[in-house]
Amino acid sequence: MQIAILAHEKFPDRAKTALGVLRYADYDVEAVLDRDSAGSRVQDHVSDVQDAPIVEGMDDVGDVDALLIGIAPIGGGFDESWREDVRTALERGCDVISGLHFFLAEDEEFAALAAENDCELWDVRKPHDELTVADGVAGDVDAEVILTVGTDCSVGKMTVSMELARDARDAGYDAAVIPTGQTGIMIEGWGNPIDRVVSDFTAGAVEEMILEKGDEHDYLFVEGQGSIVHPAYSAVTCGILHGSMADQLVLCHEAGKEAIHGYEDFELPSIQSYVDLYEDLAEPVADATITAGALNTSHLEDDEARQAVDEYAEELGAPASDVIRFGTDDLLEELLE
Repeated sequence: MQIAILAHEKFPDRAKTALGVLRYADYDVEAVLDRDSAGSRVQDHVSDVQDAPIVEGMDDVGDVDALLIGIAPIGGGFDESWREDVRTALERGCDVISGLHFFLAEDEEFAALAAENDCELWDVRKPHDELTVADGVAGDVDAEVILTVGTDCSVGKMTVSMELARDARDAGYDAAVIPTGQTGIMIEGWGNPIDRVVSDFTAGAVEEMILEKGDEHDYLFVEGQGSIVHPAYSAVTCGILHGSMADQLVLCHEAGKEAIHGYEDFELPSIQSYVDLYEDLAEPVADATITAGALNTSHLEDDEARQAVDEYAEELGAPASDVIRFGTDDLLEELLE
């Protein structure tokens, strides 16, 4: 499928959905929409993802099958400055894929244009209607369940899950991703959007996916969400932790990060505090341990990044890596042994 990605005024630093799709999805990306960076190319900003021109809007895009909204602001709202691009896409007969909490299919104008032009509005964050509470049986599957957890939002949990699963498959292991957020669902083409599920059903929505894939694969890499100390999103993190009944945890962190993004009055606790929090919270449900760490060093120079990874591994007491910069070999050796 040929697509354009909307990432206005956020690419690349605050467009993790766009970057995830560019890096891992099977889509052919024809253009990225970003008014601030128009005239440049994706690889002028990020070198290790699919390249495409960056343009001002849909009027500058050639023939595509769909427009994908590649940014997810805090709260998941729809920015009205995007309306013209979505309208243009629908008028041209393009599907629109959105991971927002604002459902495009419930917008009267978009719904009417989609019906008129035979387009699909795929609201990725809309859960199906048959979710229920967990039965506490995810631990019964044959697969080893490995969950990425974080010190904050946007520290790389989805990226680490995708890299570990991809590299495990390349090494001959039977591995799959359990997608729990909008980016993972867009990449994998299925999944439950955990941050949109009714609280009572959160663990059940994760368990449902574990049961669906757990006897088909040897390893399941579960995409984590939020952080156990996050003042807004900790409930989602806990639901995934308990619903997955994970065997192993990978703690994801951003080098030098000291406060929660968007909630800077809340300082991050020590790495050892995170280890204790995650393992103690998991223990009554599943004996999960943090056996590896992943560190995002994208803002550091190479020698600084290597030192930061070494210090993180020492602090964690487990193998660590920046999976984009230094690969996953050390982590997979520990996780798959």
